[in-house]
Amino acid sequence: MKNYEMLKLDNQLCFPLYACSRKVVNHYTPLLKPLGLTYTQYIVFLVLWEQKSATVGELCNRLCLDNGTLTPLLKKMEKEGHITRTRSSNDERIVTVSLTDQGWALREKAAEVPPQAASCVNLNREEAGLLYKLLYKLLKSDP
Repeated sequence: MKNYEMLKLDNQLCFPLYACSRKVVNHYTPLLKPLGLTYTQYIVFLVLWEQKSATVGELCNRLCLDNGTLTPLLKKMEKEGHITRTRSSNDERIVTVSLTDQGWALREKAAEVPPQAASCVNLNREEAGLLYKLLYKLLKSDP
């Protein structure tokens, strides 16, 4: 007789990770809407505000996104005037993404988002730090 205990939702680690992720992203939605951003666009901006520019491959790696997800998003951000995409003269497969002045200006407005978003995580500083470390441990582990 097979044991189906592991098929119970409450025994799945993936479910609370998934549900918490959705909860946090949904909390960001009304904060980002006045800026005209989706959560995925926001995290692209976070990388670019930090690094000034990045290749599409670097963005994919840093954000755990695939090229098929990121490319249409970048095209939209470029059309809106937030970024430029430039092909490398040495290797046309490499595309560098850089912020425009408009993209840099958005940083001022976005500075209000993290403190407002922090309220969706009901953890003290120590608990939040532990969760952060554990989540990155999971992200860095081999499948």
